[in-house]
Amino acid sequence: MPATSEITRRHLAHIKAFYEVAPSGQTWAARSYRELLAHYYNLIIPPEASVLEIGCGSGDLLTRIHASRKAGIDLSPRQIAAARIRLPRAQFYVQAGETLDLAGRFDYIIISETLNHAADAQQLLQRLHTVSHEDTRVVINFFSSLWRPLLTAARLLGLRPDQPQSSWLTPADVKNLLHLGDWGPLRTDSHLLLPVRCMGLENVFNRWLSPVFCVFCFTVFCVAKPARQSSKKNPSVSVVIPARNEAGNIEAAVLRTPRMGASLELIFVEGHSRDNTWEEIQRVAAKYPDRRIRILQQPGQGKGDAVRAGFAAASGDILMILDADLTMPPEELPKFYEVLASGRAEFANGCRLVYPMDENAMRFLNLCANKAFGLIFTWLLGQPVKDTLCGTKVLSRANYAKIAANRAYFGDFDPFGDFDLLFGAAKLNLKIADVPIRYKERTYGTTNIQRWKHGWLLLRMVIFAARKLKFV
Repeated sequence: MPATSEITRRHLAHIKAFYEVAPSGQTWAARSYRELLAHYYNLIIPPEASVLEIGCGSGDLLTRIHASRKAGIDLSPRQIAAARIRLPRAQFYVQAGETLDLAGRFDYIIISETLNHAADAQQLLQRLHTVSHEDTRVVINFFSSLWRPLLTAARLLGLRPDQPQSSWLTPADVKNLLHLGDWGPLRTDSHLLLPVRCMGLENVFNRWLSPVFCVFCFTVFCVAKPARQSSKKNPSVSVVIPARNEAGNIEAAVLRTPRMGASLELIFVEGHSRDNTWEEIQRVAAKYPDRRIRILQQPGQGKGDAVRAGFAAASGDILMILDADLTMPPEELPKFYEVLASGRAEFANGCRLVYPMDENAMRFLNLCANKAFGLIFTWLLGQPVKDTLCGTKVLSRANYAKIAANRAYFGDFDPFGDFDLLFGAAKLNLKIADVPIRYKERTYGTTNIQRWKHGWLLLRMVIFAARKLKFV
């Protein structure tokens, strides 16, 4: 049991005494709010995950969470007894977060408005590592300070029960506490312009208006991951190279791709070329038997289909996409490898918009569109992404399997493959990092991108994704 100061013990005793005598029933407003709150938690937490709630009370929120395994802790034996009746299959313990001492690990840890009541929020967050693994996510929600006068009025009118004295944390406070507790904040979102049900108006306010007027929302969500991760040492690598009408670049792709990790395999996926790309792939694979080269022809159409076929055939721990036009130099791939292998990020996204690029590498209108999509995606994903359309994306095979398993949430909407991976990574709350690269001019062939046709398609996909990620 970790040591606690006398000040901490007194505060925890005060909180415990309050909830031991607090009314057991909840007001209509409180129940309504919990139902709305649970909707957003269920968008964040996969149904197959294991969940621990810190300060679970009588289990009102945990009851509404879709998870395969549930557990909760609370200071009050009375509240825990009520939770055990409501959720007989869950596990509940009389404990404080500051002195958390449980066996087992959890995929998600919920702290719903409990951080404001914590005696020592930093100590509480540090103790969470004892029940976490390297992929655990902490999800915190807390009231916006802007609503403090209205909450006071609601308490005076009897719409909100009395509460013990609490802190009023800001998003900056929570992010700082997470850093102090060795957690890395991933994203912060605000929800619930209308925090109670009101004849269906809550659907309009909370789904369609909250993302636009987020500064006025009632509650703030913050998702974080462990800041220190013990990644697998020297993981193996699979580089998937979709190739359509790229015969002149095939051999260069083999010769210029550096060896990385415990082993490296190159997977060429040919996409119904009009030139001799397939014959060239076969020739190069036979010419370099010392390199692990696998070749296949994609079953469907589009780069997205080619990437999925290549990833399905890959055996490496880390999966990379390298466009066969080689405008993203293969020599840059070790930088992506280091980001993944070190655990600094879980999804590495190539960024062409940092360093100067070759004069004819990207047209001006394409550059403007890329910058615009970067701003839109940063808002959509809740993480900074400067260049969404760079073809090089890198992630672990384990995380790709999770994205593929959850693909039904978005559906088969992306013929390019870039958005499918980015949206999937954001939905799983993976840490995304931009990796700046030197973008080069194409030396063989012409681009397969049709600027206006594909630009309109990309815009439609952004609107579609906004309805799945923001307007929910």
